[in-house]
Amino acid sequence: MTSWSDEQLDELIEQATADCHDEEECLTGFSTVLEELDVPFRTTVLGAEVEVTDIDLSGDGRIIVATCVRDQWQQRIALLDLPLPSDLTGAEWIEAYRRWSGWRA
Repeated sequence: MTSWSDEQLDELIEQATADCHDEEECLTGFSTVLEELDVPFRTTVLGAEVEVTDIDLSGDGRIIVATCVRDQWQQRIALLDLPLPSDLTGAEWIEAYRRWSGWRA
């Protein structure tokens, strides 16, 4: 996967959270930019290949989740826990979200 500098990620964080007043608004900002990711894409979760069909806020609005599908099974997984393919267009936004989430911890 491509590495982005802290400065590049900070710029993306600024773009995603511009005019946000609290954590909930920041999550919505990231969710909005992540809607532009090139889905579906394939990745591996616990050794099984899955297709990510959607990225959005969890039902309680506290985290961003990816909907992962394999055969007839579907599971929503926290985006921060999802391994990303090396060729994912827009992966820098997920890395920016990871950086922002780390600041909150």
